[in-house]
Amino acid sequence: MNMNDLNNLSLENLGSWPLPVKIGGAIIVFALIGFLGWQYDIKDLRVELDNTRRAEQDLRIQFEGKQKKAANLPALKQQLEDIKETFGDLLKRLPNKTEVAELLVDISQQGLGAGLEFELFKPGNEQPADFYVELPIQIRVVGTYHEFGRFISGISDLPRIVTSHNIKITPIKDGRLALETTAKTYRYIDENEGS
Repeated sequence: MNMNDLNNLSLENLGSWPLPVKIGGAIIVFALIGFLGWQYDIKDLRVELDNTRRAEQDLRIQFEGKQKKAANLPALKQQLEDIKETFGDLLKRLPNKTEVAELLVDISQQGLGAGLEFELFKPGNEQPADFYVELPIQIRVVGTYHEFGRFISGISDLPRIVTSHNIKITPIKDGRLALETTAKTYRYIDENEGS
């Protein structure tokens, strides 16, 4: 078979083609059908497979994160219990409405015990917050620096929470000092009291 024979082949007379040409033509047709099938069917499946693999990776990362949280769940529950216990202890340090008067007496006793002279001891209006009420107390005392330290230390040692704000110390005559501060005490809001 030569090139002239190949040029004389006609599509109208396929049956008379030589066997190697028929086989070669069949291979080309099958390759073309296979390529077109891959192009229109398998290619879309490959894209879908790639998307599914990416989704699997994302889900695997989410799973590993949740697995770590689940592994730490007992420790987190214990930590939550510790926080609740600490919060409960702190809540117990907040007086109720009837204990505020006693706390005011305790604060003034701390000042007198430290050797201070009270010039001003004025409880302000209660200021409600989330679950507690803040009671500011304007205080002005006269004494020495060390007496102020004993007073502030004594307040911090009270069984109830008392904080000092806006502390201002100014010198006055005879080497004495004046301390002005706003002491804030807190009480919890009773359930029947509302906020």
